Amino acid sequence: MASGVPTTVGAIDVGASAVRMVIAQVSPTGEIEVLERVQRAVRLGHSTFVSGRLSRQAINATIAVLRDYRRLLDTYRVERVRSVATSAVREAANADTFLDRAAMAVNLDIEVIERAEESRLLVSAVRHAVGSALGLGRRRALIVEVGSGSALLTVLRGGALTASESFPIGAIRIQELLHTYDEPPARAAELLRHHIANAVASARRALALGEVDLMVAVGGDARFAAQRVGRAAPFGQGLHIVAEDDLSRLVEECVQRTPEELARAYALAPDAAETLVPALLVYQAILGAVKAREMIVAGVSIRDGLLLELARQVTGQEDAEGAQGTLRAARALAKKYRADAHHGALVAELAVRLFNELQPEHGLRPRFRLLLQVAAILHEVGRFVSSAAHHKHSYYLISNSEVFGLRRQELSIAAHVARYHRRAGPGPTHLDYMSLPRESRLVVNKLAAILRVADALARRPESQGIEIQVQRRGDEVVLSVPGITDLSLERRALAAKADLFEDTYGLSVRVEEARAPEG
Repeated sequence: MASGVPTTVGAIDVGASAVRMVIAQVSPTGEIEVLERVQRAVRLGHSTFVSGRLSRQAINATIAVLRDYRRLLDTYRVERVRSVATSAVREAANADTFLDRAAMAVNLDIEVIERAEESRLLVSAVRHAVGSALGLGRRRALIVEVGSGSALLTVLRGGALTASESFPIGAIRIQELLHTYDEPPARAAELLRHHIANAVASARRALALGEVDLMVAVGGDARFAAQRVGRAAPFGQGLHIVAEDDLSRLVEECVQRTPEELARAYALAPDAAETLVPALLVYQAILGAVKAREMIVAGVSIRDGLLLELARQVTGQEDAEGAQGTLRAARALAKKYRADAHHGALVAELAVRLFNELQPEHGLRPRFRLLLQVAAILHEVGRFVSSAAHHKHSYYLISNSEVFGLRRQELSIAAHVARYHRRAGPGPTHLDYMSLPRESRLVVNKLAAILRVADALARRPESQGIEIQVQRRGDEVVLSVPGITDLSLERRALAAKADLFEDTYGLSVRVEEARAPEG
């Protein structure tokens, strides 16, 4: 990006009931100015949630919308686009067909994101919108988004994400499941309430909702409630407060009407009227399950999270809060599998030092440092399965888990890096490794080489906190360790693990005791 020249970016969200796009300009300092927001109704979720497949009609309609969006992107001369799809495409057996057609027809690479990525983007958007207004650092907070396919519940304690779960009570999914479209409004509401109550009871147990003292609701149906019965919050721009009693009165008013009557009464689009009652019922049930007696409505969405990420890419800034959330999630996963937390933290600390010192050699972005840290924290989780070949078990457990803030391809890289912390390095007979794109294989090689050296240096608990010095001397990297005179443990471990480092970087590596400063 040229100095002083803004970059135009676009974010597209392919959802179960609509395809939404926002186009914005990002200044060189990271400020975001929205130029246009568009939304078109589609019915992707209707077929997926019933048959498990995207219907031909739904695919064709979505491609037509994306063609219009592509023309708009070209009109604005958008330089960067990120397109994502959520539950309707994620759960469809023929998702690859749809993604291929989108790529061929409109030159859009649509990424099917996992629940953890949805949660990360949403938390990022909420944090950016509310800032310190809600005191997230002092509260046990719940962020709720009721979509067409699922309800995403994310819990934060002291500002840190502690849990995130997706429950299959999206507004369209439960109507399709219960066949309520032809029922009288009151009967439909009764069926929906019973189904939602069971799911929320499960969520209450899984996420300890009874301890939540702050509920933040996002989504179009929550914004509708804020417009009808909410009041502007005095502590944050664009935030509204909806009291539990006021929400209940609005729900009772709405459940007496058909979608057609709701559309006429509130000037709603047909697709918005169709999802209104089930979504409001979910928000009502969740609010009834938490300690808070009101919900804060924030006018943000997953697309705002996408814009923030695009802005960081344009400016080269890092998401420090998001990275800390990812590390906390990795530590929680390590704890689940009873990995040695002290050893994992020590290896991660040493690996980060090596990564930083070797920046000219590997040339990797800071994002890959985070993947290295995750791999270091989790590299021994495979011992939960068996100590024999535990590196292979580590790969399996990590690659089949979710870590908040990591996209699926990033988690795959971290899993491979952990897998190669010992024994043989990557090779052509390793099918999972060879299935990675060439660029990802190179990243795995560089990070795994560093992890192996860090693991070799972490031979004793007292290594933590020692400022290991890294020096480049010709074709040799010298690791100077102060305060330890007998480095035989480290040298033996390094002899067994330094092969990948030497092959990857073309440098030999040696460990020695640091000399005391003269004078």
